[in-house]
Amino acid sequence: MASLQDQFLKAGLVNKNKAKQLQQDKTKQQKIERRTGTQTVDEAKLAAAELQRKNAERARELNAQRDAAAQQKAIMAQIVQMVQKNRQNKGNGDVAYNFTHGAKIERIYVSNAVQEHLMAGRLVIVRLGDSTELVPRIIADKIAERDASLVVRVKKTAAVVDEEDPYAAFQIPDDLMW
Repeated sequence: MASLQDQFLKAGLVNKNKAKQLQQDKTKQQKIERRTGTQTVDEAKLAAAELQRKNAERARELNAQRDAAAQQKAIMAQIVQMVQKNRQNKGNGDVAYNFTHGAKIERIYVSNAVQEHLMAGRLVIVRLGDSTELVPRIIADKIAERDASLVVRVKKTAAVVDEEDPYAAFQIPDDLMW
């Protein structure tokens, strides 16, 4: 395939002397640029490079967001799998057990034995969406490492005894049912 200059010569748009002069000027300009180290700045190339840099940065940000979403989804799948694999039976559900999740007080019905395990801290409540499941403390600790907002922690408050209190000798049990 012939060069563009050859095609112009064949078409008669440029004469031979004009083409030769343009080639010499171009060669001289390249020599000067090599000697001085300065090159003519091509604004189109700079704009294209800047656009390419911006597109690459945007692609990196989108990939980071996509990776974070995929990682969050994988963590949630791990939590669901741990809960399904290790959930404990609530019993026949004759005793109401109240707990707070966030700012809301909720209630589940469990058996007496399960209520004792919950109060002792051997079983922990985990909230997945609208479902409430009971899992052993070890599994709840692993879930809390991944997402602590799903685990319902029962806080034991140490009762401060006032020395002048006339009823200090009469302790009220935590599991008192009315």
